[in-house]
Amino acid sequence: MEPNMNKRSDARDPAEGLHSLDIDALVEARHPDPFSKLGLHQTDSGHVVRVLLPGASGVIVLDRESGAPLGQLTKIHDAGLYSGFVEKPGAYRLSIDWHGTPQDTHDTYAFGPVLSDDWLNRLTHGDPYAVMHALGSRPCTHEGVAGVRFAVWAPNARRVSVVGDFNSWDGRRHPMRLRHNAGVWELFVPGLGAGTRYKYEIVSRDGHTLPLKADPCAMQSEKPPATASVVADADAIDSFAWTDDQWMQERAARQTPAAPITIYEVHAESWLRVPEEGNRGMNWHELAERLIPYAKGMGFTHLEFMPIAEHPFGGSWGYQPLGQFAPSARFGTPEQFAEFVNRAHEAGLGVILDWVPAHFPNDAHGLVQFDGTPLYEHADPREGYHQDWNTMIYNLGRNEVSAFLIASGLAWLKRYHVDGLRVDAVASMLYRDYSRKAGEWVPNIYGGRENLESIAFLKRLNHEVRQIPGAMTIAEESTAWPGVTASVESGGLGFDFKWNMGWMHDTLHYMEEDPVYRQYHHHMYTFGMVYAYSERFVLPLSHDEVVHGKGSLIGKMPGDRWQKFANLRAYLGFMWTHPGKKLLFMGGEFGQFAEFNHDESPHWHLLDDAFHGGLQKLVRDLNRLYGEEPALHKLDSDPRGFDWLVGDDNANSVYAFRRTDGEGRELVVACNLTPVPRIGYRIGLPRGGRWSEVLNSDSSIYGGSNMGNAGVIHADDFASHGRAFSAALTLPPLATIVLRAD
Repeated sequence: MEPNMNKRSDARDPAEGLHSLDIDALVEARHPDPFSKLGLHQTDSGHVVRVLLPGASGVIVLDRESGAPLGQLTKIHDAGLYSGFVEKPGAYRLSIDWHGTPQDTHDTYAFGPVLSDDWLNRLTHGDPYAVMHALGSRPCTHEGVAGVRFAVWAPNARRVSVVGDFNSWDGRRHPMRLRHNAGVWELFVPGLGAGTRYKYEIVSRDGHTLPLKADPCAMQSEKPPATASVVADADAIDSFAWTDDQWMQERAARQTPAAPITIYEVHAESWLRVPEEGNRGMNWHELAERLIPYAKGMGFTHLEFMPIAEHPFGGSWGYQPLGQFAPSARFGTPEQFAEFVNRAHEAGLGVILDWVPAHFPNDAHGLVQFDGTPLYEHADPREGYHQDWNTMIYNLGRNEVSAFLIASGLAWLKRYHVDGLRVDAVASMLYRDYSRKAGEWVPNIYGGRENLESIAFLKRLNHEVRQIPGAMTIAEESTAWPGVTASVESGGLGFDFKWNMGWMHDTLHYMEEDPVYRQYHHHMYTFGMVYAYSERFVLPLSHDEVVHGKGSLIGKMPGDRWQKFANLRAYLGFMWTHPGKKLLFMGGEFGQFAEFNHDESPHWHLLDDAFHGGLQKLVRDLNRLYGEEPALHKLDSDPRGFDWLVGDDNANSVYAFRRTDGEGRELVVACNLTPVPRIGYRIGLPRGGRWSEVLNSDSSIYGGSNMGNAGVIHADDFASHGRAFSAALTLPPLATIVLRAD
């Protein structure tokens, strides 16, 4: 470097204005306010610029616009603290000599605060939209210079620095500014852009340096097992060229209790692995090419992904997320996820995400003890530790934590046009004694077991989601908590739908029985109708039923191979005609025998077998029938839409019921759940005339024996089952048939 500007003698002390204690604090990265000492400052002898650049061999200050030299800085501490006088105050740049490698850059400490007082006040008051827009990292132009704005909530930290490749992961280089009223640390780093890897180096209030922390609000992360946050191209996400206007305008009508909703649940990483390339999972583009047309061709209305928020451990299937705002880098960039959703919508498919606000893993780079204190979690392990899952429980009574999670939910719905959130493990949130023995839990302020903070959180979440046209929420709630789908205004939790775990457990238990013994468990198939209208339900045959030693759906069925498939076909026929929306986990649609294994794809080769391929055809036809027949979906949540015709014939294990849309369209469903054909079985019918057999799960195209009623029956003027008309039907073995009044 050419020291032209220092030809005259200058007796001024470059360290003027710095106490030795300040110098020590700066070089040891423990100064409480580095902005008060670094950057441009006025002293009694003139204006001085101070920078901390460990490893630099020289620094010159340049005029920001003209590039003219303003002064050369002197190293005043071997750790890389430079200081020196400049000819005039004003906007400047730094010319840094890294031992022969030059760098021309702006000085981070020349810039003022990046977050307005309004944003900080909104953060303090728990505004989720402030979390979405103010926290995390975001490329921006600040005071006329392009760079990246970083902001993180860590109110109990002594010091927070942003570290990354840009500063050799050195926490001394970029300590952040604390905005005291909100407990938020912020920093603008000029010259950075999208794609920058970073973490936060946090020193706790007792002076302990924590393991480097990923950004809780990052929109992008490194691909696991790497754990750094990545500066996302927020402008590209915010200005994504959506072409799903028609879907978004029609979405509200497609997601009402009266709409046909059939959900295909998918583990994105293993739906179709690529064995030729190390058995890797597909990226969003590949999934768009293969999964969207498959689900659409099968007649499903929605895809539901097991959690895709960034998670460190693939074996958690996403249920231990740490990047609540970041689509997992396993599948590509955030913009590529947006493109997937856009293409799904263009194809007429909705996208639902599993979302996990109940707990988070205790990985050191994550939220646990984030600023050296239990910030996101409860301090008391009786409230803050999940014994079942070895995870931490969010402290939802803290405004900032509640706002953080609500912001995450809203971000998926608003940034990515996601159509719904299936909220995981709601039961574990509602009860303070969930899976705990006496003495292992803390009662609420009234001495009860209800988690009042979680209840308030869920109500607020659903209230906020209501403001997004057509978006829906679905609760995985496994108890009889009242009013899960009742409106918030009427005292309910405000969900649109609830998984009907009771129906699923009862009916699967029934199906697992040998047909000889089903007569003793007859009520398990009918009991669901006792409470069918207490909530708005989704009937789930989810991943939960085909993991952890539970086998597969087909594996639960009794009998020989033919009977197993017949049982499952009959069961799915009953499910698709029973009140409630439908959900089926991947592999179940063709009767995979193996239990779900996240390291393998479903066994697609089985489709070459007539039984497996036939079952897949049945699911496709059930979806088609369910969508085309208003009687099967329009009054799903209205008792007018269902009547038992035969509900008490336990001796024959026969069930029959009527479905109607309330406007004249009627179907009759009959199930024979023994391997004995019932010939001439008379069932009362709601009207006379001709009835078409529109579906028979025993059809040969599905792998059945092809017994039935030749496609059509005529009702007799003969009273039965309280009806003026009836017909003597052939009920195939282990089968469900559906009749439609012509």
